[in-house]
Amino acid sequence: NELMAHTYSSLYGIKTTGLRFFSVYGPWGRPDMALFKFTEAIAKGEPIDLYNYGEMGRDFTYVDDIIESIYRLFQTEPEVDATFDASNPLPDRSNVPYRVYNIGSHSPIRLNEFVALIERRLGKTAIKNGMPLQPGDVPESFADVSSLFETIGYRPQTTIEAGVNAFIDWYESHYLMKEEIQDGA
Repeated sequence: NELMAHTYSSLYGIKTTGLRFFSVYGPWGRPDMALFKFTEAIAKGEPIDLYNYGEMGRDFTYVDDIIESIYRLFQTEPEVDATFDASNPLPDRSNVPYRVYNIGSHSPIRLNEFVALIERRLGKTAIKNGMPLQPGDVPESFADVSSLFETIGYRPQTTIEAGVNAFIDWYESHYLMKEEIQDGA
């Protein structure tokens, strides 16, 4: 997508902005994502799989920070970068009206630490199933958000602790209460 967008920006002058989101989480999050899966399993006393034995680093980004970044970027238009160097290109720079921004916290956290935050908030201990790194996965990823800050003056603000707590508050109000009602409590 990024290559095709850059090509159209080059051929037709179409101003194009690409966004790369890093491990988005928060209320109403997808059930197949780590925070939802881990929270649900820990709450129910079920085991969780921790690849790379929980030593993977991920740049978790709270949904409100994604939204704020998108809102601010909507108010800008990509311009030709006069400092673009074709002999040393950077993925977020171009000699055409095209930009790509990473939106992340720029602060990776180990999955073991992530799980510990969930455990503390739920008051339960996770049953951990340590597993090796999956083929094709990376041990750590994090966003360089310098271009985002340079363009809109904003870096994601939500701490991992605040974001995890907000998600679990939502989860408890939408899932645990429903289970109690279904169980007749």
